[in-house]
Amino acid sequence: MTHTPVGWHVELEFKEEDDQHTRAAALVRLPDGSEVRAHGRASRHQVDANQPRVGEEIAGARALNELAMRLLSKAHEEIDTASGRTSHPIHV
Repeated sequence: MTHTPVGWHVELEFKEEDDQHTRAAALVRLPDGSEVRAHGRASRHQVDANQPRVGEEIAGARALNELAMRLLSKAHEEIDTASGRTSHPIHV
């Protein structure tokens, strides 16, 4: 069987709300045309050094983690719909 390579493009956008809070928005467009979105947030403690890149990494990781969980839920719904039964949870 020949497989056609499929790619997913994930977009991450960041917004610094102020010098202590960073938000991230994640979006993946799937080959069927659907989109899955998720968000993450990071807060810097006032005694920590201001490192915007670290805030982006934390907020981005949290957004991607939420995105992964949403994709797992979407997959479960599709399995259940196709099989007519309730599937077992997919554990991360």
